[in-house]
Amino acid sequence: MADPAEPTSGAPAAPADAHHGRPEGFVALAVGALGVVFGDIGTSPLYAMREALAHSRADVSPELSVLGVVSLITWALILVVTLKYVALIMRADNKGEGGTLALMALAQRALNRRSGAVLLLGMAGAALFYGDGVITPAISVLGAVEGLRDAPGVSPELGGLVLPIAGAILVALFLVQSRGTARIARAFGPITAAWFLILGGLGLYHIFDSPSVLRGLLPHYGVLFLLDNGFVGFVILGSVFLAVTGAEALYADMGHFGKAPIQAGWLALVLPALVLNYLGQGAMVLAHPEMRENPFFGMVPTLVYWPVLLMATAASVIASQAVITGAFSMTQQAVQLGLLPRIDIRRTSETQAGQIYVPQVNTFLMIGVILLLVTFQTSSNLAAAYGIAVTGSMFVDTLLFFVIIRHLWKKPLWLAILAAAGFGALDLVFISSNMLKLPQGAWLPLVAGALMVVVMWTWHTGTRILSEKTRKDSVALTELTEMLQARPPHRASGAAVFLTSDPDVAPVALMHNLKHNKVLHERNVILTVITAQTPRVRDEDRIRIEPVNDDFRKLTISYGFMESPNIPKALALCRQQGLKFDIMATSFFLGRRSVVASASSGMPLWQDKLFIFLMRNAANPTDFFKIPPGRVVELGTQVTV
Repeated sequence: MADPAEPTSGAPAAPADAHHGRPEGFVALAVGALGVVFGDIGTSPLYAMREALAHSRADVSPELSVLGVVSLITWALILVVTLKYVALIMRADNKGEGGTLALMALAQRALNRRSGAVLLLGMAGAALFYGDGVITPAISVLGAVEGLRDAPGVSPELGGLVLPIAGAILVALFLVQSRGTARIARAFGPITAAWFLILGGLGLYHIFDSPSVLRGLLPHYGVLFLLDNGFVGFVILGSVFLAVTGAEALYADMGHFGKAPIQAGWLALVLPALVLNYLGQGAMVLAHPEMRENPFFGMVPTLVYWPVLLMATAASVIASQAVITGAFSMTQQAVQLGLLPRIDIRRTSETQAGQIYVPQVNTFLMIGVILLLVTFQTSSNLAAAYGIAVTGSMFVDTLLFFVIIRHLWKKPLWLAILAAAGFGALDLVFISSNMLKLPQGAWLPLVAGALMVVVMWTWHTGTRILSEKTRKDSVALTELTEMLQARPPHRASGAAVFLTSDPDVAPVALMHNLKHNKVLHERNVILTVITAQTPRVRDEDRIRIEPVNDDFRKLTISYGFMESPNIPKALALCRQQGLKFDIMATSFFLGRRSVVASASSGMPLWQDKLFIFLMRNAANPTDFFKIPPGRVVELGTQVTV
């Protein structure tokens, strides 16, 4: 149960099935999904083949190197993206929503209990996503802008400005977030569709350089390549994985577009375009071995180099935008599920659901991206840090998927183990390969992810301890009503709403109001806001009213983990059940707790101090719940944790 004193928020996604009944609506959703869902994986051809070839051993046949890398990339796309995510995991939707936290909530519901292991997995997946969210914009934009160095007619001086240009593009991208992206987002789908057509066209054009590259579609060339490279082949798998980064976005963004449009976009355009492009890069390197240094931009004819470079930059910006908005959405879900303190979440569109802006997250990402650019300086260096966060997130999805297969779908244990072990083994191979890059920078997303897990665990544990102590020191509501009937207090006109996390005990604000002001309002509502394990809650299921006596009523308002709480709007629904509110004649009483660290109870002292810091920097509950500020009364108490 979420504590209104530490409230949570989420912006709902666009209805997944709004247009599924009309062919033109389906096509529009499929095109729209291209920009949001496939932006990240669509920029992988800029650097994936280059990095894999760069790590192959010099004494291995150049032909086998190319065929092996093409084979490994192709089958990674088939096994990881097509089979694991498109065919299987996308079936495990939480009321149409996807993503690690949605999967965690679905797993919790399947178990019919709060599982600490499942909760920790959800935290780990969300934390790793933030690490990915810092690296993706940096490597995508930098990988595209590096094409300036090979551009025709460009002086070496301009080539030396790659880093400042990439930095300027990224800073500008973060600065426009507060204005919203609804207008420019409409162009994301068509631009990305054109980008995939360019990828496929370039690949098809160059396949004829060496048609024998088509042998790379056979899986045994990948196996032979790994065997010939020995331990180095294991290292190369980390670079091969760069080709599938962004695969988790297919599942995470399912709620915005629906399964069918995403699956159609992947199978009809994205997968063929990617495979063709990697085949084309391989054929060109077979015919011109010197091009292995930068095979993607080596494919581009001089006549169209600049348009392709501009499209590559646009695609990288779109990929970065998708990750940034994904981080905003992840934050709102984490807050609503009680994994993070309430945070300032602003809507940037009155008409488009899901268009939100989170200033703190935006600033955190911008600082992280700029530090990465300054530290690593090239996309090749960044590639070492890339991948570990994504592989970890995918492994988390696999473990949660096991819970879904076994407990939600009620499949036999052997089948659940077989599915999880198969994909888990593949995930662990890629994780192990990427772990070898720890000295080169892979430690960065792991450290960032670990810090985020500590923050989430501290917040979750601290709020639970606080709730338990508050309940222990409180008076039962039924006991209080009996006391008030025996000794009636002075009455004040109007209605009072007391927010609390536990409707069975008297709220702290109510007790302080009786103790210090010695009055009780004519009508008193004990209001509890809870978070459902589903993305959204229907209006007819939003409120539940339970009479206590003539003076008190319990009111429960439910929100999905992708919805933003709006108490005045919810109170308007109470009219249908005979409970009327005049917002401007209603007083809202909030309990503000002053938390004091204690080394003798609860969490370790350092964790207490972190929890207190998070509480002090949480967003104002009045703003968070959209309550008119002039109607709020805050009464405080001191609690130790």
